[in-house]
Amino acid sequence: MLNSKIVSTPSGYHTKLSIKKYPQSESTPYYSVVGSIMYGMVCSRPNLAYVVSIVSRIMVNLGIVHWQTLKWILRYLIGSLKGGLKYIRTTQDEDALEGYVDADYVSNVDRRKSLPGFTFYSL
Repeated sequence: MLNSKIVSTPSGYHTKLSIKKYPQSESTPYYSVVGSIMYGMVCSRPNLAYVVSIVSRIMVNLGIVHWQTLKWILRYLIGSLKGGLKYIRTTQDEDALEGYVDADYVSNVDRRKSLPGFTFYSL
């Protein structure tokens, strides 16, 4: 993966994966890779929360498209290793962050359950 083409987003066109669409594929280290990405998400990469939720809920019926989605995430991680966020409060009178939350009922193709999303801005 070190010589792979770098991508700028953690998810691409693969974000609408379904359990029902794809046949079983050959053995891949899918579970191990998802666990490793999840560990990184919990420890230092909250921007991966959405894509980790997508790839972890489709573990029942894996196909080659699911593996390609994981490789996309790994390509994003390789390209974003040196980046980071640092929030600094500029004045004591104002809040340093502003956050927004929303829910989406369309993204979960299989069950149509709500998927929350969030974003924070530095003021």
